[in-house]
Amino acid sequence: MQLKEFKHQPVLAKESPDALVTQPDGVYIDGTFGRGGHSRLILEKLSSKGRLIAFDRDPQAVEAAREIADERFSIIHAPFAQMKEELAKIGVERVDGVFLDIGVSSPQIDDPERGFSFRFDGPLDMRMDTSSGQTAAEWIAKADVGEMTRVFKEYGEEKFATKAARAIAAARDAKPIETTKQLADIIAQALPRNKKDLGQHPATRIFQAIRIQVNQELTQLREALEAAGSLLNPEGVLAVISFHSLEDRIVKRFFEAAHNPASKLDPRLPLLPEQMPAPLFERPKRVLPSKEECEENPRTRSSVLRFAVRTEAPWPEGGV
Repeated sequence: MQLKEFKHQPVLAKESPDALVTQPDGVYIDGTFGRGGHSRLILEKLSSKGRLIAFDRDPQAVEAAREIADERFSIIHAPFAQMKEELAKIGVERVDGVFLDIGVSSPQIDDPERGFSFRFDGPLDMRMDTSSGQTAAEWIAKADVGEMTRVFKEYGEEKFATKAARAIAAARDAKPIETTKQLADIIAQALPRNKKDLGQHPATRIFQAIRIQVNQELTQLREALEAAGSLLNPEGVLAVISFHSLEDRIVKRFFEAAHNPASKLDPRLPLLPEQMPAPLFERPKRVLPSKEECEENPRTRSSVLRFAVRTEAPWPEGGV
């Protein structure tokens, strides 16, 4: 497979590896290889005894990983939500750090053939794993107005969700919706522009919602956080970069619940301090990109890095 060249610039490139790697001889996971920007930076911080295992759903990303000729590095073609099961297959039960860079990567956005962006006209695909699953065009063709409305509201936070869903349903009755331009034009004709941000295309939130739905991104994220927590050694680090409020909210609440599991208990229960559940993570921190990085790479402006350190407390069977 011949790969096209697309520029990819990792965000929070110094802060992320610095937060993640505390044991240079340890075993680390990069759950979102992309084009390897963060993986290469993590490898720079590992000793000759260290090990980095990457994951990615995208066959093109897995192909790109072949460029890393380093015996400390390997990659697995699987969603990061499956990391625990996939690591068990190769005999890895515990790790010292897990890094996740959530969302769509720059090469995916910039390739018209992937169908992630309305900036280019291309097939309406949006799958991160192009070898399996339902495309965006197939989902749009089958989803009823109610389902589309729910997805646009929940995953796009689109206040004109119903209007958009009805416009799409009416348009597909006349002609199948198969390209990004078709979908973007339908939405642009149906929805008003954002008065607070006239530069934002009316289709922005709808495209985001459909992409999240097609790839089950939020479900994958929740499962990956749980898997990471259960895999980490004491003093191991979980570091997550998110790019929009839906993702960041999940990560923030996960760390809050894991840092203070007692908050889920009924305060009326007569429990002694030693009976309270122990924290699963400690020292949670939040890092934003610098002004200089945002100016150099505009895509980093919405990014948030959250990380925390695993304690010795056993991971609960039911999860956080």
